[in-house]
Formats: sequence, C-alpha cells, structure tokens
Amino acid sequence: MNAPLPDVPEVRVVGLPLLTSGFDLVERLDLGMHLKVHGPLEPMAGEPLAALAEQIALRGRGGAGFPFARKLRSVADAAIRRGVRPVVVVNGSEDEPACRKDTVLINRAPHLILDGALLAAEALGARTLVIGVTRDSTEASMSAALAERGLGNRRGSRLRARVQRNPVRMVTGESSALVRSADGGPPLPPGRKVRTSDSGVGGAPTLLSNAETFAQLAVAARTGAERYCRTGLRDEPGTVLLTLSGAVARPMVLEVPTGVPLSYVLQLAGAPALPQGVLTGGYHGKWLDAATAHDAVVSRASLDACGGALGAGAILPIGQDTCPLGESLRVAQWLAAESAGQCGPCYLGLPAAARGLSDVLHGGGPTALEALREVTRAVKGRGACKHPDGSAAFLESTISAFTDDLAAHVLGGGCGRPVEGVLPLQEETPQGETPSGRRLAVDWTLCQGHGLCADIVPELIQLGPDGFPSVADAGVPRYSEARAFRAVRRCPALALRIEEDPSAAPTARAAAPTALPPGRGRRALGSGRA
Repeated sequence: MNAPLPDVPEVRVVGLPLLTSGFDLVERLDLGMHLKVHGPLEPMAGEPLAALAEQIALRGRGGAGFPFARKLRSVADAAIRRGVRPVVVVNGSEDEPACRKDTVLINRAPHLILDGALLAAEALGARTLVIGVTRDSTEASMSAALAERGLGNRRGSRLRARVQRNPVRMVTGESSALVRSADGGPPLPPGRKVRTSDSGVGGAPTLLSNAETFAQLAVAARTGAERYCRTGLRDEPGTVLLTLSGAVARPMVLEVPTGVPLSYVLQLAGAPALPQGVLTGGYHGKWLDAATAHDAVVSRASLDACGGALGAGAILPIGQDTCPLGESLRVAQWLAAESAGQCGPCYLGLPAAARGLSDVLHGGGPTALEALREVTRAVKGRGACKHPDGSAAFLESTISAFTDDLAAHVLGGGCGRPVEGVLPLQEETPQGETPSGRRLAVDWTLCQGHGLCADIVPELIQLGPDGFPSVADAGVPRYSEARAFRAVRRCPALALRIEEDPSAAPTARAAAPTALPPGRGRRALGSGRA
C-alpha cells in the first residue's frame, strides 16, 4: 500500500529547468540565492504585464485553467470602476493527497512565487497580499520568505503581506473558501456565486491564482515572451509541474516542457510498462486507458481531447494487479468525507455516490449501476463549490474507463483482484478537522422500522429493502453531530444511541462532546428514531 506523499518528494526536470532552477544547488533558495540564480526583476505596468501573460498563454495552474490576463484585466477594471485598492491572493492550499507541486515550490522556491505576486500587486496598485497555505512546512517557508524581504502585516506599510493558515481540507483550496478565511470567517465556500475579481478579500476586487501561476509569471517577466515561448508547444508554451504517484517506483514532482509524451513521463517515474489505467488531473480528474495514455502528450488541449484532464497536474498510473474500481472506491469515500457539510449535493450526494460504487462492486448488479449513474448526474452543478462536480466527474470517468472490470462486477462475481491501495490518501486526520469521535448505533432489539432516522441523517442511515436501516452503526462526522443527536432524541422506539468510536484517534475522542447540549437529559442519549 502506498504511503502518503511527503511534503517535498524527489524533484526532477526534463530539459532545462525554469521553475526548478537552483534546486540542484540548495534545498531552499533564500533571497540571496534566489537572486543569484534568477537575477533581479524590474516592475511592470498593468497593461504590459497583462500583455505578457496573454503572449505566453498563461492559464491558472490550480486546475480550472482560467486565462490569467483576463483575470488581471478584470480586477484592474473593477478596482478603477469602484475606486478601491485591489488585493492579491496566492493560493498555496494544495490539499489533495496526490498533489505536491505547489508545496514543493513554496518549500524550495518561495521567492519565485513572491516575485510574480509582487509584480501583480505593483501593477494593480494593491496594498494587501495574502498567501494561503495549509501545511506546517509551507507556512514556515513562506513566513521566512516574507521576513527575508522585510514584508509583514504592519499597519502603515506600503504593502501589507501575511500568510493565511487554513486546515488541510479539499474545500479550503477553493477560491471563495480562501477569501472567506482571509476575512476572518471559516475556511469554507460561502455558497454564493460571486467572482473574486469583483468582490474578494474585504469586498475588494481580488486577483487570486495558485502558486505555480505566479511563479510562471515571474519566469516570463525575466525571460520575455519570445524566449519563454521557445520551450514547449506553440499554443501552450513553457513548462508544467506534475506530481507522479500511484503505481510508480519513485513518486516525484517533475518539471517538463509541454508536448512531452505522457508515456515518457510515466517511464521516468517507474510506472508499469502497460498500466491498467492512468488517472490524470488528480482526484477531480479523469482516467485514461493504457492505449490512450500512450498516445497523449503533456498539455491541457491534448489531455482534454483524449478524455483526460491536466487539472492540478497530478498523474497516477495503476498496474494490472489491482482492482481499479476498488481503488476508485477508496478515493470516492475520501472525497465524500471531505465534504464541508453545507449543501445537500455534497454531504448527501457524495456519500450516496460512494455507497453506490460500493454496491456495484459487491454484487448490486445493473440496478446498482444505474443508481450510481443517477446519483452522479444529480450531484453535478448544484453544489456550493466545485467539489461535488469534480467528484462526480471522477466517478463518471471511473465507470466509463474500466468497462471490462465493471462488467465483471455487475454481471459476474467480480474481477478477482485485490485492492492494493496504490492511490495515496491522507494517513492522518488533517489539523483542525478531527472527527467527532462518535458513532451512531442501532439497537436491533428495539428498532421497529419507523424510518425517521433516515429522514434526519440520510448521510449516515439509509433504509434497506425491508424498510429497516441498512447499517448497524456509522461514524459521525463533525458536520452531522447535531442531526445525529436529533435522530437519537426523536426515535419513538428508543433504538438509537450515540457511542464513543473506539477506532477514533485519542485527540478526536478528547475533542468530542462528552454530553448532550445543555438542557438535554441523560435519557435523551438513548432515544432516537430508527
């Protein structure tokens, strides 16, 4: 089973390094070494900077791929129209277990990221810079980089710069969640569809892009558009950073020019010669079969054309000796657990989709497969952020890519292969997001099949064909605690109870409430609805 990826895995480069220049000299480029390797950088006015980004076809490298020049001009226009100073935000919240490229950049080349961010801030006239991170290592490295430049969050400074630390959660990297946390709120999507270029941090127009995007901007500003475009493809010039993991001999972050064959990239990482499938774009990405992956090249357009996705740059092959649907189920369950618990498509739909895939694997037949397809269709386009959409796309790709294995599970007794756990997941619960340490249990000697518990906490309890709960007990995530206690109190047969989860970490049990909310008696702990 694959261990979780370290914050800074091995880094390699194909061709001449741009983003990773100097990595062969030192582990971390402090300001002095950064200037020796990259040289000084002159400021640029807003329109020349936007024109540079346009000439090099710079798109966001966090997954969405939005054109940077258009975003820069939108922020400038909104700031001028409203007569306010804009804000620049660097998104270094790389919380997916299969992605480490931005984390590597922040840990080893933080000043290259700051160069790009400060270029944009100067061009826009911004007076606030926020760098969002989620790891101890990235917080320490970026805080040190700000100190090396004499930047801080001091009142009266020409530019106030600070590091915003958030928990390691899939949803905290979403742009609106980062903006909300920078304003002092919870690091969760607010559910409102507001463009950050119109209203972001403090309500001001905000230029928000990920760490690699700003680093690419800094490289291009030094080299110029013509020289920058000599590397890579004509319509997607430059290099990209990829994170290679899964069934590989050497997990790594790789800087590679666009246009390099994907098969060569996999070979460098020691992937199987004939992988069963290659997941492109990470856990919000899409699967490619071996033949398609062999013909693809590293570029956004090429991967899109063959049914894959560049996304956040994660590439994960799996070998022939593991069940691809079982591997995908592990990821689907993790994606469901990453829900912010704010909207039904996420906290209800994603667990239902994971259960649907589990039913398919365990003999549910064509009915289970059709139910899975229906759930994934229902989830898309209805969430408070893009997490439900990305998760649904991953599940749809899974059942489309592995048709032979799907047929073996749906029509037969399964594919006969074990689940090796080759797709990396987080081993420990992220800081600040410990589980409740409780389980919701059904007492079958009392349960009369009223079914009200399934109405109150459908994310934990569903009714089986006989009208009784289909599970005997279920772990209670933080966001479901209040509903779980309500289900216990309202069960007419007193068949539900909240128990301590023996498998929970000690910190989770310590953080879990030891009693019901004030005003509730001990009897309510054993009451509920099943």
